Amino acid sequence: LLTGFLLQVGHEPLPPTVGRNVLGRKVLYLPGFFTYARHIVEVDGKRGLFRGLTPRLISSTLSTITRGSVKKAFPLEDMEHVSNKDDVKTSLRKVVKETSHEMMMQCVSRVVSHPLHVISMRCMVQFVGREVKYSGVFSAIGRIFKEEGILGFFVGLVPHILGDVIFLWCCNLLAHFINTYAVDDNFSQASVIRSYTKFVMGIAVSMLTYPFLLVGDLMAVNNCGLRAGLPPYAPAFTSWIHCWRYLSAQGQLFRGSSLLFRRAPVPTTCFPID
Repeated sequence: LLTGFLLQVGHEPLPPTVGRNVLGRKVLYLPGFFTYARHIVEVDGKRGLFRGLTPRLISSTLSTITRGSVKKAFPLEDMEHVSNKDDVKTSLRKVVKETSHEMMMQCVSRVVSHPLHVISMRCMVQFVGREVKYSGVFSAIGRIFKEEGILGFFVGLVPHILGDVIFLWCCNLLAHFINTYAVDDNFSQASVIRSYTKFVMGIAVSMLTYPFLLVGDLMAVNNCGLRAGLPPYAPAFTSWIHCWRYLSAQGQLFRGSSLLFRRAPVPTTCFPID
């Protein structure tokens, strides 16, 4: 939990090591997940690995409860699976309807659970500056409300919701078209293949939408008084679009997406970001 987020923030307390790529050339590799985790244990003890866990669990619980409540309040009538190519229009309408319903549940649950997600991110990122500004859920709620108002609980919400929406539509539509046009009903293992299509598409699309997750998480800690949200780690972003443009110019939109084989970035010229 903590290790992955610190990689997103760009906190690199350990030096890179020399290794070789598949072509045998020497390259610099940044410490991987397990090396980084050992460093956290050395600094904070094993308990340090679980910074921000309590608000994260509360956030996940709220998300699950909200999704269940919305699903119960706005039920989607059951429809039989359509796989016959003669019923493509009917099948597509079903996918659109189901995805719209799923999108509504996801957006509502994201809005409800996001304040606790912000608190979790800030509790974790205090590792960088050894701060104790956010020490508990209730004290963090009071501090954010006092310093930033209601909007402080929803920083980074827009890119998270955009990422969720794009993920749902791309994943469901791609899986539908592949199952409809690429998988033949006469094939003996067609049903088995179809059952895994959405899962595989989910993995692929999650990489496409990762920058939205990264930007949303960085905005949650940006300019909130913690060291990791201020220069030199990051400028004080005026909006999530400003953050996106900054990361894009740095070639860092996928920072933290890899936990094991992490190539050290090649220094690039920094372009000014308005």
